[in-house]
Amino acid sequence: MNFSLLSTMLMALSSVCLFFVGYAQQFSGSVAVSALFAFGDSILDTGNNNNLNTLSKCNFFPYGRNFIGGKATGRFGNGRVFSDMIAEGLNVKKLLPAYRDPNLSKNDLPTGVCFASGGSGLDERTARSQGVIWVPDQVKDFKEYIMKLNGVVRDKRKVNAIISNAVYLISAGNNDLAITYPTLMAQYTVSTYTDLLVTWTDNLLKSLYAMGARKFAVLGTLPLGCLPGARHTGGNFGNICLVPINQVAAIFNQKLSAKLNNLHTILPGAKFVYVDMYNPLLNLINNPRASGFIDVADGCCCMPTSPVPCPDASQYVFWDFAHPSEKSYMTIAPKIIEGIKKNLA
Repeated sequence: MNFSLLSTMLMALSSVCLFFVGYAQQFSGSVAVSALFAFGDSILDTGNNNNLNTLSKCNFFPYGRNFIGGKATGRFGNGRVFSDMIAEGLNVKKLLPAYRDPNLSKNDLPTGVCFASGGSGLDERTARSQGVIWVPDQVKDFKEYIMKLNGVVRDKRKVNAIISNAVYLISAGNNDLAITYPTLMAQYTVSTYTDLLVTWTDNLLKSLYAMGARKFAVLGTLPLGCLPGARHTGGNFGNICLVPINQVAAIFNQKLSAKLNNLHTILPGAKFVYVDMYNPLLNLINNPRASGFIDVADGCCCMPTSPVPCPDASQYVFWDFAHPSEKSYMTIAPKIIEGIKKNLA
């Protein structure tokens, strides 16, 4: 498995790259989603890295080219990212703001914010190597957020209701497997390292549960071997998906799904849904024209194959080395949103 070169290319990507309204918004019949909170990596990050001393940021052109006003906000894509679409699909709000945005409005606090950090992961080594916000440190930000929310709402019961009726969206593991694991292969087998990632996910969920969280939607990893960064590794002249890397991602996803299926028996009152990102994206890759895509192997921008951004990102499954385009997220989001509604009702 040529993990090392994939790791290098993904690191290169990083371098280029109303006050209480919404509290009673409905998502399914009589079930209300008060807010959305996002934790993890660049699939969900809406700008938390912008003021960090890191190369893993993208608050510059051509990122955000198709965002409102053509503004680069720090989202790792050409427009809105997955967390924005889940927030809109759950009738919370159209855009999920970054918690570390210095211009964050107090009015945004009651309906949720994003704590995710591009390049981060469950393994501390993943975050520290890039100078981004490790997932457990994102939980510390959440604790600080609750204090701020108390100051805004000034009603403990309402604060508790917001926290317990919110959906907690989590994406972690992509960077651990693509960036960190290649440096640890002499120390860990695939089985032992993926077991560690699942254990760390379990610890994360229990930490949030202890703070009042009850509704969790946890994303599996992408088909990592099909990312443009993997396809364009040296010697892969056919630019095909790297099956061994996909197999590692699938092993982690299977273990993660199994863990989530059992957690409700350990954490009373909590509900969990495993969000399959692997197969919906793989379906787009294998059947692109069914959804109006033309290119599945290249990113629209920021690659040797596209030094000048493509004119129409909607024809590309991927925006850059590792991130789906806005249209890809829009294509797979509706069924995922319905699954979240059904399983967290």
